[in-house]
Amino acid sequence: MCSATHPERQMARTSKTPPPQQVLSIDIGGTGLKAALVDLNGKLLTDRVRMPTPYPCTPPVLIDSIAKLVEPLPQHQCVAAGFPGVVRDGKVITAPHFDTPHWAGFELAQALSHRLGGACLLINDAEMQGLAAVTGKGLELMLTLGTGAGTGLFRDGEIMPHMELAHHPIHKDKTYNDYVGDKALRKTGKKQWNRRVAHVIDILNKLLNYDRLYIGGGNSRLITLTLRKSVTLVPNDAGVEGGGVLWRRMSRLS
Repeated sequence: MCSATHPERQMARTSKTPPPQQVLSIDIGGTGLKAALVDLNGKLLTDRVRMPTPYPCTPPVLIDSIAKLVEPLPQHQCVAAGFPGVVRDGKVITAPHFDTPHWAGFELAQALSHRLGGACLLINDAEMQGLAAVTGKGLELMLTLGTGAGTGLFRDGEIMPHMELAHHPIHKDKTYNDYVGDKALRKTGKKQWNRRVAHVIDILNKLLNYDRLYIGGGNSRLITLTLRKSVTLVPNDAGVEGGGVLWRRMSRLS
């Protein structure tokens, strides 16, 4: 897999183990934490559990919250986690929504594995959601609309090196996060926010010339604009479903 996150390196110590059948998949968002057990096709094996993301959100606080969140779930064999920032080789590089320097270089995959049990694979949250949505044909882009804006780019189903487009300027001094994030939605209202989303779709199409665009995240349900045929809305469960797909792909590489 060609990816800046290199999840296959995280598999190095577990490559001789048989493929898991029950994956504890965790979607870490700027607003909420979600988790469920899924199989290797991304099918939910349990109901999804959810709680608000705690703030201030330091690594110990987040890990304690995730441990409490997943307590009601049955036993799992391994863990997959999607994180809202740049991650690489199981470590957090940036955590823009959590606004604390304690995340830089933090080995989140190792910490979750130790606390929850089972090997853990860690990738960007938009990429994990995209794994559950993409067809594996051509250039496909996942855009998540929630606390901020997240993106994951795929070529023929493979994750491309992560670009943190959320921090790229799109209008004057506004980044994608500023322009279509949750604060912008509350400030401008749904009608104006939809116009901005339409502008973002157009800009991303010109920038990447994608074959398909998938839009998910908690605020995607508020989209009222008419979408072109190449754009698909993705259910919110995709954020945890992608964890099973991630483990299936890594198991094939081992």
